[in-house]
Amino acid sequence: GSLALRDAPNATSNGVVPGRLLDAGAVAVGKSTLPEFAIEGFTANELTGITGNPWNPEYSPGGSSGGSAAAVAAGLVGVGTATDGGGSIRIPASLCGLVGLKPTNGMIGRWPAPDWIDYSTDGPFATASDDLRLLYNVMVGPVAGDPSSPPRSFTREMVRHQGRPVTLFAAERTSPLGPLPARLTAVFHDAVNAFADLLGERVDWREPEGFFREGDPDLDWFTVTTAEHVASLGRPWVIEHMHEFHVSTQEFLATGLDVSAQQYLEARRRRYDFVRTMDELLGENGLLLTPTVASEGWLADGRLTSDAVVHGLPPEVYSTAMQNVTGNPALTVPMGTLSTGLPFGLQVTAPHYHDYRLLDIADLVEAAFPWARTAPDYEGLDNILSSI
Repeated sequence: GSLALRDAPNATSNGVVPGRLLDAGAVAVGKSTLPEFAIEGFTANELTGITGNPWNPEYSPGGSSGGSAAAVAAGLVGVGTATDGGGSIRIPASLCGLVGLKPTNGMIGRWPAPDWIDYSTDGPFATASDDLRLLYNVMVGPVAGDPSSPPRSFTREMVRHQGRPVTLFAAERTSPLGPLPARLTAVFHDAVNAFADLLGERVDWREPEGFFREGDPDLDWFTVTTAEHVASLGRPWVIEHMHEFHVSTQEFLATGLDVSAQQYLEARRRRYDFVRTMDELLGENGLLLTPTVASEGWLADGRLTSDAVVHGLPPEVYSTAMQNVTGNPALTVPMGTLSTGLPFGLQVTAPHYHDYRLLDIADLVEAAFPWARTAPDYEGLDNILSSI
């Protein structure tokens, strides 16, 4: 999605996930757009333009996998691929009414090394939980070069939800970035109550202040990812092409240019503290409920209001980066509608390697609270195929 790479040659080989999908019989029908270098929560760039949300075209489908989510939500394709380094599966899935899973980091092998080395993973979103499971089963597995990938046989040992007791936690935020918008808060609490009733469990509410005592994973995420992205692209190349980048890309990479080695390493070390906090909270049977997106949405060009200037989105609209820092799997399921006309996604975070447990939970939620398969006024792919 970058003007600076508009003349780059076409790829000569498939990535890990497209290769596995094609080997399983998938048919690729197109290439979806994304924010430049996949760094934003809205899908707009200087090369392919601005992408609207099928639920309300004035608003963004989210990002970074926003073009893929918009295509699925509009019924153009049955399933699409996505990646997630800071919420890029879950954000567009939430804003487009899809069910999406960020796997435990490493469960889907990564090669070559992602721009955000430890945080990024491929993963699925879909219109239905059974498609989500199908996609995950095709995608999952190790790859040569990824030191965090367990052997394929490990998937047979992964935890399922069936018959398990649940300790249920909920938090409006896990970082002290201010209160949620009032209307979003109401929808979130309704979703938490419905989810708790479905599982027959009470909810232990946690406050954002003091959730992480050692620092703030949301802010450390910006330190680590901006620095790693500059290193991935190459500092001289970034400086040379800065004038060609979208304004949000300029802000993101400028931050990375200013990160010192000391700041980067301190943030990397705090990651162990954050992982320990989540391990101790969730134990063997805990689930954490949060909003997938801490906003009712933003305009398609990335502005929060019509009188604002386009910049990168601020940290307070996000609620997804922590799981990339800690590596926990996280599911987003549609559970409500916002005043903007966009769907609301409830995020469910589980202990490491409880990916199949989250897929089981997606089945339960969809059976109890079925959601629309496509955005209003769009014809689903099932109807299109049945008419041929």
